[in-house]
Amino acid sequence: MKISIYGAAGGEVTGSSYYVQTGQARVLVDCGMFQGGRKSEARNRPPTTSRQRLDAVLLTHAHLDHSGRLPLLARRGHKVRAFATPATIDLTALILRDSARIQQSDVERQNRKRARAGDEPVQPLYSSDDAEAAIQWLRPVLYRKPVPVAPGMQAIWTEAGHMLGSASVGLVVEEDGRTKRVVFSGDLGPRGALILKDYEPFQKADLVFLETTYGDHDHRPFRETVAEFVEIVKTAVKSRGKMLVPTFAVGRAQLLTTLLSYMFRKKIAPQFPVFLDSPMAIEATKIYGRHREIFDDDMSRYISERPLREDLRMMKATRSAEESKKINRQEGPCLVMAGAGMCTAGRILHHLKENLWRPDAHVLIVGYQAPGSLGRRLVEGEKLVSIHGEKIAVKAQVHTMGGFSGHAGQTDLLNWFDVIAPSQPRLILTHGEDRQRQAFAALVAQRYHIRPTLPAMGETIEL
Repeated sequence: MKISIYGAAGGEVTGSSYYVQTGQARVLVDCGMFQGGRKSEARNRPPTTSRQRLDAVLLTHAHLDHSGRLPLLARRGHKVRAFATPATIDLTALILRDSARIQQSDVERQNRKRARAGDEPVQPLYSSDDAEAAIQWLRPVLYRKPVPVAPGMQAIWTEAGHMLGSASVGLVVEEDGRTKRVVFSGDLGPRGALILKDYEPFQKADLVFLETTYGDHDHRPFRETVAEFVEIVKTAVKSRGKMLVPTFAVGRAQLLTTLLSYMFRKKIAPQFPVFLDSPMAIEATKIYGRHREIFDDDMSRYISERPLREDLRMMKATRSAEESKKINRQEGPCLVMAGAGMCTAGRILHHLKENLWRPDAHVLIVGYQAPGSLGRRLVEGEKLVSIHGEKIAVKAQVHTMGGFSGHAGQTDLLNWFDVIAPSQPRLILTHGEDRQRQAFAALVAQRYHIRPTLPAMGETIEL
């Protein structure tokens, strides 16, 4: 068996994709898009060529950095089955359609500039037709139920606790008279987070691919982060300031909506205007509502007491660009959730452009920010940034709220691996910057006497 790594390796966090080859089968585990700065995004190309055989794609979850290159496979002429949990299927369809729309919009804007400069037009990475073709490949699977996905290969999905429908994927492969077990962690979520169930580790494996996005530290405890969020809200309400939250449409938007509901229900803060300024987040929230069967017990009890919408009477979902523009004329206090989560595009850029220079504004960073992204530069304390070609002074208060991360911290990653470690698997660390991978590798070597591999992009692992 050979597994080639076509993303999320060599210090790169995004673009997750693994090409698994056996004597009988060819399978991709994830097919994600590279995100962040131009250097990362320039790597977006199909992880396989049209000449390479491909039996199936197995998705761990729907986030763009795990699903976003599927339409490139369709563009190259592949026609395969793509297996995923039902919630992942719903969210992947939403995300791929939005991605195709953004590709087209960005290219149209570029081509207007290129036409004025006398340059040839460029093409989008993929089209809406490519996205629709890939969406038609999606096939549902159940948690913990083995599924034949290719000759001599079964796959099992278990809860990963990262986002709605997320999973770790285990492969059971019959090859050369042996049974080989390979586990892909996918993105793991923190234990005890709101809404979702905790991750469910596999018991044994011969080979494990483990994410290390936060392999070098633990997040601030969730309860402490909630307390910090409450104090920021109280301060902003008192000073009548605006709160801007660059929001990942799937996961973080629903978490913050639940927290605001709780604050208003318990009268921790007075009602104030809240804007969900993301058509994609609005649709994602509807999908969450359709999959309550995979909520954790606490969340199920909370929504059974009273619908969240009764607590959020002053929350407005803004779909159109015109509605979004009106928010900038809204006086504080108010809270605005808008994409993109890394401030690389989308409506959040307009809100930041209008408010970063205001000392009474608050920017809440609630998720991972890739190197090169505007969100990362804000976290690192830059005092002057460029948005749409205009220099903007950063005088707003920037708060980094790691406890709201959808990724497991170091301790939770170790706890996940604790269960599988007694089988002494070979361990491959991916999906982390070099500092995070190296710190986690040293800890694993000390704790389990297992020396992990830190692969480069394009490297092939043999089992």
